Amino acid sequence: MERHFQKELESLKTALIKMGSVVEENIASAIRTVLEKSNGLAQKVIETDQRIDALEIEIDNAVIDLLALQQPVASDLRFIIAAQKINNDLERIGDHAVNIAEAAEILHSFPQFEILEEIPKMAGITKSMLKDALDSFILLDPVKARMVITTDDQIDDLNRLVARKIIGWVKTNTQSIECGLEMSRVSRELERVADLATNIAEEVIFHTQARVVKHHADEKEQPAS
Repeated sequence: MERHFQKELESLKTALIKMGSVVEENIASAIRTVLEKSNGLAQKVIETDQRIDALEIEIDNAVIDLLALQQPVASDLRFIIAAQKINNDLERIGDHAVNIAEAAEILHSFPQFEILEEIPKMAGITKSMLKDALDSFILLDPVKARMVITTDDQIDDLNRLVARKIIGWVKTNTQSIECGLEMSRVSRELERVADLATNIAEEVIFHTQARVVKHHADEKEQPAS
């Protein structure tokens, strides 16, 4: 019975790794859609999201079965709870990939538009954060997970800088309002993907160290010196 339960836990982890791989590839494709001005990639991103949704349902059902039939405790229970949350985070990242691809299609209707230099920087950091978050889950590495969390501030700073630049741009060129709005949309979507990668990293810490680090909760638990 115990061996069967452990096999089901491994199957759950394998399914999450598979979903993470699909999501990671779809984010990369969405970013390439923006940077390379490729509408063909945009359609691929949108179609792949259906596969991500199907994987989410499959993993949700596996989690429900494990909770209902196995009554796990301690570390196993933490893993299942973390898996459920990571599953949801990955599905939401897939949705943001679609939003980025849709924004890219609109941007492509402005042949002369130039991507702000902060967008490729955000894209590179966001992709690295997602990769590191997924690696921390695969390897059960809380140190790598914490590195993801500390990187999130860089994305927030870049997102604010993009917003300021676009406001200034639109003020001097009212013909570019729609282009500016879609550029801002891409920036916001990347910022949200980074937030969700951070969520995944936080769940890895919860699973491996039994610590809640959302909203600096672990710091609040420390006694005053």
